[in-house]
Amino acid sequence: MYDYITDGAEIYRRSFATIRAEADLARFTPDEERVAVRMIHAAGEVDLAEDIVFSPGATDAAQAALRAGAPILCDVNMVASGVTRKRLPADNEVICLLRNPGVAELAREIGNTRTAAAVQMWGERIDGAVLAFGNAPTALFHLLDLLHDSPWRPAVVLGIPVGFIGAAESKEALVENDLGLEYITVRGRRGGSAITCGALNALASPAE
Repeated sequence: MYDYITDGAEIYRRSFATIRAEADLARFTPDEERVAVRMIHAAGEVDLAEDIVFSPGATDAAQAALRAGAPILCDVNMVASGVTRKRLPADNEVICLLRNPGVAELAREIGNTRTAAAVQMWGERIDGAVLAFGNAPTALFHLLDLLHDSPWRPAVVLGIPVGFIGAAESKEALVENDLGLEYITVRGRRGGSAITCGALNALASPAE
């Protein structure tokens, strides 16, 4: 028989202790550190800390928006499914429109991916919302394009798409945005739904 830890709470405790012992978290504020630890836990890579970037007001803006009941708009269903509902401070609505009727047709009309079309369908719900991108660089790029021609401003953008084509570039565009957006991202190719959900769940509740 294998000898291993079977207590879930103890696994979490030791995991977070290991991350704090091995990762360089010194540059983060206490709130940023808590979010970064969750992201690292989801990735299983302590060097992820080197690439995590927060805009100065990102954690405060995200936490305030969630407490006020802001919706969470997600690029893909994997992100929406990974939000731990019991952690949400105001029973916040979690929305992904990727499966909505008309997405494929709109994608053809705008000459972009279905995830980008689903972002366009968010419409005015963007204003004041927490936006979470864990998969699609095209969706993040499309959001930035939309916001240049729109009065809507999200509370914060978690722009953490993963991939080899466009992911790093879309995240740099977010970091360099001239729209005054608050953001959390991971520079480079790494990202994904699990890391994005780790950040969301940490922002939703201070409990580890």
